[in-house]
Amino acid sequence: METRGSARGRPAMTRADAAGVLSELLGRWQRAFDRHRASEIASLFSQDALFQGVSPRLGHGPEDVFAYYDAVTPGATAHAEVLSAAWLGQAIVHGFADVTFTMPGGAIRLIRLSVVAGGGEGGWLIHHYHAATRE
Repeated sequence: METRGSARGRPAMTRADAAGVLSELLGRWQRAFDRHRASEIASLFSQDALFQGVSPRLGHGPEDVFAYYDAVTPGATAHAEVLSAAWLGQAIVHGFADVTFTMPGGAIRLIRLSVVAGGGEGGWLIHHYHAATRE
């Protein structure tokens, strides 16, 4: 595994560390999704986030993210699994995740995500989110 050190005393940056960042961030996303809390999901996205859900509409920023997830049928749940992740820079990670959505009636939708997240003073935020079906 590739490791990079930090002059600021941050831990070494390995692929496992990058996967941990995305797992934690997508875990928060998943918990908010399962509770149908669109405002919590939107708070995980940067103000300049690019968002592409499974609809053809492109989104920009937390307001579009909120509108997208607020329209999801209550009772739907998600299970996210990070497939791969890597560092793009000192505080930027990117990766892929598989998400299994289960609708209230039991229908399943299989999705693959591409995510880019940045870390700052306020924690990690999603800057780019792209969903595609894997069915």
